[in-house]
Amino acid sequence: MASNLSGKRIAILATDGVEQVELTEPRKALESAGAKTELISPKSNQIKGWKFTQWGDNHKVDKTVEQARAQDYDALVLPGGVMNPDHLRMNPGAVEFVRNFIETGRTVAAICHGPWTLIEVGAVSGRTLTSWPSLKTDLRNAGANWVDREVVTDGQFITSRKPDDIPAFNRTIIEALSGSSKTRAAA
Repeated sequence: MASNLSGKRIAILATDGVEQVELTEPRKALESAGAKTELISPKSNQIKGWKFTQWGDNHKVDKTVEQARAQDYDALVLPGGVMNPDHLRMNPGAVEFVRNFIETGRTVAAICHGPWTLIEVGAVSGRTLTSWPSLKTDLRNAGANWVDREVVTDGQFITSRKPDDIPAFNRTIIEALSGSSKTRAAA
């Protein structure tokens, strides 16, 4: 991907049980395009990934949700897995971070079960989104138009269904950030 995201800062919000490939592959793609990524979590030190059917690797946390400020980032990535977004949507600090980020109007990219957190903050009504198929009813009940597509962009939101969609998910995030006229507010 020949994009220059130099100077862009990307927050990746996750906790234990994050689907590892949905954390590592977007992170790798964004960094290869020149962005700086930071892993934000309700936990400090490290989180443990989930590798399809078993526990995966530990991942170093850069900042806790209490330390991170939404306005310091150009985009937010919400990886999935079942456990990760379920824990995040029950954590007031994580929910507030996502709510504050959405209010900035900047890109929010969620994959798999990641949209659960968007439902929790009340941000999906009237939006067209995709997700892991089991979230279809949850998203529709929250007022979203759920579609079964590899990647969907609706305003500031980019969503994808599953690990197989990661290449399209990454490409769409990078394209959105490359063409964006929005810049990060001065700290």
